[in-house]
Amino acid sequence: MNTCLSIAGSDPSGGAGIQADLKTMTMNGVYAMCAITALTVQNTLGVTNILEVEPEFLGQQIDAVFQDIRPDAVKVGMVSSAGLIRVIAQKLRQYGAQNVVVDPVMVSTSGSRLLENDAAAALREELFPLAAVVTPNIPEAQALSGQDIHTPEDMEAAAKAVGDAYGCAVLCKGGHSLNDANDYLYCQGQGRWFLGQRIGNPNTHGTGCTLSSAIAANLAKGQDLETAVTNAKAYLSGALAAMLDLGHGSGPLDHAYPLRTHKED
Repeated sequence: MNTCLSIAGSDPSGGAGIQADLKTMTMNGVYAMCAITALTVQNTLGVTNILEVEPEFLGQQIDAVFQDIRPDAVKVGMVSSAGLIRVIAQKLRQYGAQNVVVDPVMVSTSGSRLLENDAAAALREELFPLAAVVTPNIPEAQALSGQDIHTPEDMEAAAKAVGDAYGCAVLCKGGHSLNDANDYLYCQGQGRWFLGQRIGNPNTHGTGCTLSSAIAANLAKGQDLETAVTNAKAYLSGALAAMLDLGHGSGPLDHAYPLRTHKED
């Protein structure tokens, strides 16, 4: 079985972070592992507290995984400080990690800031050059590129700016009232749009975590990047279309929808 490691924060409500990553990777057919960057106090209504792990302890978690069950792909999610980012980058270089997917989590679905200001530069300079693909949403792409995004052409320009600056592929995710969930992939000077249909589900907690983890799982199985993105988008659409409705805020997705679909069939 192919293997995949998530390096991210914990969400006790199970909709985002490590919990969403492990569910997504499992449902996409790989053995899922994790290294936790932070404990959070959060639910569908928002994030109220964050307790970071010590950088040395995070490094030890990553060591424990690579020295025993080497991952075929790595997804990096919420990392809130420069110290943790530097440790992750050092370990990924040390072990020659492949198929690294970086989801530059800056703000949660509920609007809570999850990345310290001084960490943004470390994220770009330390992790982006190691990434097979970076998956910012529109607000994140604006922050990373320094460009305003109002049109599809703006998405293309922002993705190109980030990709050319750091030598990585960039999947700029649509939504945020700009388009019907169309995503733009910029890779090695070439661009491609992945069209999607907006699903009328207000419960979107953990969509970014889910998409990036599905891409990582697909890369771990040997799929090329475009195929991995196509299949990840299909999985995310299914999880949204299942219309799970839990919690009093922006609720989680139904990560296990294929199990129920198969049972009904």
